[in-house]
Amino acid sequence: MAIKVGDTAPNFNLTAQNGSQVSLGDFRGKKAVVLYFYPKDDTPGCTMESCAFRDQYEVFKAAGAEVMGVSGDSQESHQQFAAKHNLPFTLLSDKGDQVRKQYGATTAFGFIPGRVTYVIDQNGIVQYVFDSMLNFKGHVEETLKTLQQLSAK
Repeated sequence: MAIKVGDTAPNFNLTAQNGSQVSLGDFRGKKAVVLYFYPKDDTPGCTMESCAFRDQYEVFKAAGAEVMGVSGDSQESHQQFAAKHNLPFTLLSDKGDQVRKQYGATTAFGFIPGRVTYVIDQNGIVQYVFDSMLNFKGHVEETLKTLQQLSAK
């Protein structure tokens, strides 16, 4: 069952590109999290999406949010991808797509991991879900709008 707006985001513990363990619970009560699931490091669409998050990263931080990308790629693959494209945020390795399945993030054509972004407030509640395989920049634009609306409350 897919996680939707109003649901409590499932906690997870995944390995980041620097080898550290990251838990969603680490951010609870501190800051919002933009959690984006993407298919694969260094593919054209995923690179466009990740670089769009990179280009707006300071805006996300100013809005009180941390950005984290999640795919089934290895820690080493994430290290190379982040270094190649100067990605300033955390990439998490979801071997076996366990967290993707926990969130119910879609697949394209039944087998390609989908592209889904969640805005999770500092209380751990999902405030927005954007699901689009092809609208790479929309993931960034729409989540920023949501964060700005949340911070205006």
